[in-house]
Amino acid sequence: MEETKEGLTCKGVAERLTLGITRVLESMPGVMDVRFVEREPAEKRCLLSWEQKNTCVLPEDLRDFYLTTDGFTLTWSAKLENESVPLGCMVLNGVANLRPLCQSSSVFSLPNAPSLADLDWDEEQVEESECGPAEPHFDSRSRIFELDPCSGNGKVCLVYKDCTKGVVAQKCEVWFLDRSLYWHYLTPSFTAYYRLMITNLGLPEWQNAFTPYGPSPQAKQWASLYQPLSFHCEPSLADLAGEPPVNKLDPSKAFRGKAKLPAPKKKQSAQGGVGGTTKGQGSSGRHSGGRR
Repeated sequence: MEETKEGLTCKGVAERLTLGITRVLESMPGVMDVRFVEREPAEKRCLLSWEQKNTCVLPEDLRDFYLTTDGFTLTWSAKLENESVPLGCMVLNGVANLRPLCQSSSVFSLPNAPSLADLDWDEEQVEESECGPAEPHFDSRSRIFELDPCSGNGKVCLVYKDCTKGVVAQKCEVWFLDRSLYWHYLTPSFTAYYRLMITNLGLPEWQNAFTPYGPSPQAKQWASLYQPLSFHCEPSLADLAGEPPVNKLDPSKAFRGKAKLPAPKKKQSAQGGVGGTTKGQGSSGRHSGGRR
């Protein structure tokens, strides 16, 4: 197990790697327990071994990153009602954990068991769409490696597209794979993704901002609190379609059976008038009796 050192003992290294985001987090109200895990640089032979094993060339910016630190982990918490709540998390896997997303089938699996490659259509697909670059494939046409597990909310992947068997892949992009196994384009390079991750402070579900459905309401509340300048609420699909995001309730229709009608009140007043005349007649009878 690799040795790691936690804490802020070497603030100079932490500030250079995190682009000074550690000081920004420490100055924010309610932010506490900022932890940066320092790792030793990866060896060049490990990088060469990874490239030969996966038939891919690491981009120059990612190679320089691994030669500086073999992975990246920065976490921070927020103070909520005198308790520390883990909130921000920035993770980049090391070289050893930069594994292919589509592993070969296990010897214990069934012969006809479905795999991720079965999700790709057999028919011809349009490689370029109006929304952006062509999506990766789960089969041999793409080589996909996991960069960030996103705490179980999806996976940020390093993707090599248009791959040919036996040919070394060189150009790669960064994509987000959500839990529904849909692809969402993030950045064209590792450096752009690294800056994007730092800018979003590692807030929960920040990658979902690049999806049509967006982050959850709770994640939006955290983003509006700690990222008010760059946070903006994108219109959802329902808003674009002209439909309200929630159902509208009409109390007059929903509680029609329980509403009191004015008719019974008239009856009560009529009964009160009859009672009043009866009492008046009774009192006049008593007076007449007294005179007799």
